[in-house]
Amino acid sequence: MKSIIMIIALSCMGSVHAQIAINKEMADGDGLLDFAANTTNGILLPIVETLPNNAVGGTLLMDKNDKILKMHTGSDWVQLSDPGSISNVTFNTNPELPGPNRIIMGASSTDAPGVLVLESTNKSLILPKIATPHTSVKSPYPGMICYDTTSKTLAVFDGLKWSYWK
Repeated sequence: MKSIIMIIALSCMGSVHAQIAINKEMADGDGLLDFAANTTNGILLPIVETLPNNAVGGTLLMDKNDKILKMHTGSDWVQLSDPGSISNVTFNTNPELPGPNRIIMGASSTDAPGVLVLESTNKSLILPKIATPHTSVKSPYPGMICYDTTSKTLAVFDGLKWSYWK
């Protein structure tokens, strides 16, 4: 229920210049979007059928075809995981609405494509902080991303296993 309320609230904002804290009083430091510590909830990346031609550096997603989590560097796609599994994923079969259909945080407008675009010259995304997600998160979902506070790494789940990036 909290997730649905958060999504509706973010959708209604459209564009916001303030810091947003999820399940906590205030965002840490220069966090544009920040999540409470000691959680087992991560961010779910979109699973796309076609890699976008106009992706900007920092775009994160899961490729539905090869089942690999990827990041765009501004010129190339970098693999963040081995091939995983999307066998337990239920996909939305409704057609997408035309237009950019995005929430922009940190700027009043953007040319960057994406569902949720965090664009700021002095603030950043602070990932959900989870200690040892491979043991803490009992039912991770393909495309989940978080920060492992134990190993101090970026953790991504590909549907089969966790991959860690320093």
